[in-house]
Amino acid sequence: MKSQLKKELSNIIGELCNMSDQLYKNPEIGDQEYNSMKLLTEYLEQHNFHIEKNIVDRKTAFKAEFNSGKPGPVIAYLAEYDALPEVGHGCGHNLIGTMSVGAGIILSKLLNEIGGRIVVLGTPAEETNGAKVPMSEKGIFDSIDVAMMVHPSDQSYESGDSLAMDAIQFAYKGKTSHAAASPEKGINALDSVIQLFNGINALREHLPEDVRIHGIISEGGQAANVVPDKAVAQFYVRSKERSCLDEVVAKVINIANGAALMTGATLDISNYELSYDNMKTNQTLSNAFTANLRNISEQPIQSAKMSSGSIDMGNVSQVVPAIHPYISLNKPGLVGHTVEFADQTITADGHQTLAEGVLALAETGYDVLTDPSLFEEIQHEFNKIHQLV
Repeated sequence: MKSQLKKELSNIIGELCNMSDQLYKNPEIGDQEYNSMKLLTEYLEQHNFHIEKNIVDRKTAFKAEFNSGKPGPVIAYLAEYDALPEVGHGCGHNLIGTMSVGAGIILSKLLNEIGGRIVVLGTPAEETNGAKVPMSEKGIFDSIDVAMMVHPSDQSYESGDSLAMDAIQFAYKGKTSHAAASPEKGINALDSVIQLFNGINALREHLPEDVRIHGIISEGGQAANVVPDKAVAQFYVRSKERSCLDEVVAKVINIANGAALMTGATLDISNYELSYDNMKTNQTLSNAFTANLRNISEQPIQSAKMSSGSIDMGNVSQVVPAIHPYISLNKPGLVGHTVEFADQTITADGHQTLAEGVLALAETGYDVLTDPSLFEEIQHEFNKIHQLV
């Protein structure tokens, strides 16, 4: 019956390419993807998916479901559709959203025969404040058996790992004074931030190789002759494992408190974006996807690449078997988060990537729905890794 999936794809591939191109032409940043959400959900509704919007209190998030009414696993395809400021879809989320929607639709055409349910989740703001985090925390995945998405890249890669990440803001409050006439009456908040950076730089010598800490000074004063009474620094802190990240963050917070003591400033610590957990690929599910993509695409598939970034799919992988592979745009060396990357998504190669991604996702969903031994192995691996058995 997999041949039927190809036929179903041929019926809608033109519409899918047009949808992806429309997203490219009308990029919307995280949590402002109103038109993007409307475009995707209206198309799903045309194909008999039941739509829920504004889930987990995110106005551009949605859940689209097709229920066969017959028993079987529940397959979730995750759609991203937020763009980057100035760059547009430099991470290819126009393709990601369309691939997940397309995979859900073509697989739904077979569902009345094979049973089970399909859920397409619209997950806003992956680049900043990923909606997959509250979805994972608020039970959206409690009734889902596997979760999948595929990300465009310069080459195809198997699903691998990502770094856990905390986004931490340090806001120091001091006291203004004339920097030349009466500096002794001021408390320099910017000095606190500078000491914070110095302390973190000293800490780097004693950190595991996988840890990454990088930050900016978002506020540091307005005039050179006024002692700054407010200074703010924002940092990303990352590590391969959440347990290690928590230890590093505790050390960074100690440094931040020490910087406040050194200058006499007060300190407010907060998270300016949601925290991401590390990605734990379900290898059994990943192998199934890789086998399907290899049969579909002429592009070679590389082993999982070493990740230096963080994705909110990591949080999903903590609560349900999940994969996040990469699919080739047939341009080795292409760099993400660039205009060049965005432009590649609407070329003939970009449209080919879209078609191959849709089909590989749908065929993998079909395998899970129709092969009880595969489904059992996926669940067993997940339970073993998360110590549930």
